[in-house]
Amino acid sequence: MSADMVIVRNEGLYCVPGQFYIDPWRPVERAVITHAHGDHARGGHQHYLTAAPGVQVLKSRLGPVNITGLAYGEQVVHNGVTVSLHPAGHVLGSAQVRMAYRGEVWVASGDYKVEADNTCTPFEPVRCDTFITESTFGLPIYRWSPQQTIFDEVNTWWAANAQQGRASVLLGYSFGKAQRLLSGLDPSLGPIICHGAVQTLNEVYRESGMWLPSTAMVGEVAHGEIGRSIVLAPPSAAGSPWIKRFGDFSDAFASGWMQLRGARRRRGVDRGFVLSDHADWPGLLTAITATGAQRVIVTHGSIAVLVRWLQQQGLQASGFDTEYGDDEAEEVPVPTVVGGDGRA
Repeated sequence: MSADMVIVRNEGLYCVPGQFYIDPWRPVERAVITHAHGDHARGGHQHYLTAAPGVQVLKSRLGPVNITGLAYGEQVVHNGVTVSLHPAGHVLGSAQVRMAYRGEVWVASGDYKVEADNTCTPFEPVRCDTFITESTFGLPIYRWSPQQTIFDEVNTWWAANAQQGRASVLLGYSFGKAQRLLSGLDPSLGPIICHGAVQTLNEVYRESGMWLPSTAMVGEVAHGEIGRSIVLAPPSAAGSPWIKRFGDFSDAFASGWMQLRGARRRRGVDRGFVLSDHADWPGLLTAITATGAQRVIVTHGSIAVLVRWLQQQGLQASGFDTEYGDDEAEEVPVPTVVGGDGRA
């Protein structure tokens, strides 16, 4: 192809020969949705195509919309473009969009992480000529510990609080982050209480076949058990009348941004747990390398840093100006100062 298969329009990322959009931010006729976080899945489109495991999540967040679910790896042809969806490992139903046309292959990754977890299908590298990648944590300072290490830290913190009769309030995004945390909790330590926003998504996960430990709403737990409980809630619950029901509690935040110095202090919480559903710096580089792509386009995050590093490796790299945000963005500010030497 002499012209780019995917370009940026006012409505979003547009597949030119296929005449459809990928995660558009303005209403369009045909939208291929990589996952159901609000910055990628918006209302108002006439028709939605998404990975089959994410259909119910999308419906729960957008209401009665016209959605077609496509099994991972299943192919459909639209205006001559062969489209298939492949696991992104980000959240339940997240997918990368593979587009093949006249011998050329492009892949739009949406958001992804390379470490597998129990709440979504693991990331699958897809070979392509051009790879469109995120870079939410595209700075060399971001390097995640194994998630089991974080789960152990959370359970140890919860157990210590329970011994003192204090509830443990753990804040994190209600879709994806909360369920991943939930999957790593030790239910023998006490009751697991969920904010309504989290509990709604828990049920969608369970209905989709994902196992999660038993959870309850605060009104369903005996008052004497509150002090032994852990509470999963979205960041918006901090300081709300709802959270005051837990009395003298200890609170924590789970986010990749917790790796930043001062992030916990800015949030005003007792603990910070470094857990993200996005790839860290080594993860981004591993994923990009695995595609075999000679051209990489970066959509959101630390675009300039990742583009420069990729160019230094001999790849054709550039950025797309998009309206995608970060499902963790409300947690702490994104850093503006670049550190590190870029080595993975």
